[in-house]
Amino acid sequence: MNFLEIEDLAKHGTMLPPNIMGLTDEQVEELKLKDEWGEKCVPMGGWTFNKDAIGRRNGRQPNEKMQEILKNNVEDARTMISKKLVQQDKLLTQKIVQDALDILRGAVMIVYPMGLPPHDVIRQEFENTEDLTGTQASLEVIDISLAQLWFSGKEMIQGKKLKNFLGSNEKTKVIVKLQKRGAGMPGREPLMSEEERKLLMLHAYKRQEQIK
Repeated sequence: MNFLEIEDLAKHGTMLPPNIMGLTDEQVEELKLKDEWGEKCVPMGGWTFNKDAIGRRNGRQPNEKMQEILKNNVEDARTMISKKLVQQDKLLTQKIVQDALDILRGAVMIVYPMGLPPHDVIRQEFENTEDLTGTQASLEVIDISLAQLWFSGKEMIQGKKLKNFLGSNEKTKVIVKLQKRGAGMPGREPLMSEEERKLLMLHAYKRQEQIK
């Protein structure tokens, strides 16, 4: 789920129809176009106008209470699938991901009891009908039959056990990368993070200044 879309929903309302999206107000008026779904799919408690600068959403921002419902549930869902789970030694399962989606779906239903327009990408994501063809997001979706796991420059062949690659130490922590079949070996992790690199350069600079 793209959390940013729900945050945009809280700011600018539902998505405009494809034939209106990106047009100026003058063009919409001249072509006599109308956002009929926007008239049907209104937020609970009314709305105030908050123009979407990029022209994707209709600008009908839910009231503050409804905004809070969306924002709070987005944060809850983010926390449920956060990368920090690794540091906490917590497992991320398909059920947790589904629970996070259900939380978001429930929040949207509360704020928009009439539902979202069929062309709104949030609804399409909930219904798993979004067409990602030609989008950046399509590169992030890998069919399970085409997925490969890599560790330490080696493909982790399906059917083999983890100990065949990692040894028998149960407390070992490793970084495993997901790659599309045929894409070759993924890039290696850098020896140090960007933050560590900056600190090292700063230390070297200070050391050089001391020597002068």
